[in-house]
Amino acid sequence: MRSLKEQLVAHAQEAGFAAVGVCRPDAVPELPQRLQGFVDAGQHGQMGWMAERMNWRSSPAALWPDARTIIMLAERYTPEHDPMAVLARPDRGAISVYAQNRDYHDVVKKRLKRVGRWLIEQVPEAEIKVFVDTAPVMEKPLAQAAGLGWQGKHTNLLSRDLGNWFFLGAIFTTVELEPDAAEVSHCGSCTACLDICPTAAFPAPYQLDARRCISYLTIEHKGPVDEELRALMGNRIYGCDDCLAVCPWNKFAREGRDARLAARDDLIAPPLAELAALDDAGFRALFSGSPIKRIGRDRFVRNVAYAIGNSGDAALVPAISPLVDDPDLAVADAARWAILRLKEG
Repeated sequence: MRSLKEQLVAHAQEAGFAAVGVCRPDAVPELPQRLQGFVDAGQHGQMGWMAERMNWRSSPAALWPDARTIIMLAERYTPEHDPMAVLARPDRGAISVYAQNRDYHDVVKKRLKRVGRWLIEQVPEAEIKVFVDTAPVMEKPLAQAAGLGWQGKHTNLLSRDLGNWFFLGAIFTTVELEPDAAEVSHCGSCTACLDICPTAAFPAPYQLDARRCISYLTIEHKGPVDEELRALMGNRIYGCDDCLAVCPWNKFAREGRDARLAARDDLIAPPLAELAALDDAGFRALFSGSPIKRIGRDRFVRNVAYAIGNSGDAALVPAISPLVDDPDLAVADAARWAILRLKEG
């Protein structure tokens, strides 16, 4: 007869997860020191929430003292198309693969709850809490401790079976389960992810300075972006996949199973001129149910303006010109910068 853990893994895979691993809440004792160093160096930028709940974020046991086991689960979203191809089309916007359809928070959380309900059916006295990138949980080091993969030199989790393209979810539970062996790095001498970064956001292997990361700049950063960095962002308007896409381990990745995470045709390479014309209602309609919706129209159109400025295409000046009078100061500043850059170019 299969053990409870074996049954759990089988049920999670039937529910759609690509991989499952287990670790103890105290499996990564170095977490507090690692997080403290990152915050002390200011590399978290404007993400003040990282420092505000650092005691919970760096200690799963502090977040929920009753937890005895952390179940880490991976959900594939491997793209069918080449995510780098759009970078050669400067009049189009590059949107990170994970955001080209439904919000993964909703998709993954529903699946986690399904697995959690199954566990409670097997162990009625069990308690669970599920997390998908919205609580003070450091999923990547916990996933490495649970054997799902390792944090590469780009600090993202990667796997010999899944490549880079997968989301992480966590189930904290009071049930005792046998932990898995932690994974170790298999990056070797490869530096592809470090070398390709447009903004040199990696001060060293396994270290990220979010203040220079395009994903941070386009999603988390409020207000104008430094002009030095604007010019390096290219046509990336939401996130950046460069360091993920070049990883050699992706050759083993299989396409995602959930159609809700497959790219929408209109978000693979959307025309920048059309995006620049979005008002708040148009933005909400276009990105209903998308993770992009959370950054709001103003920050998104600011990013679009930077991309137009980097396009080298003077034919886009009419599309950006109305934005010089935009009520949002960062959007207006981005539009003026873009027009000047195009006219000088």
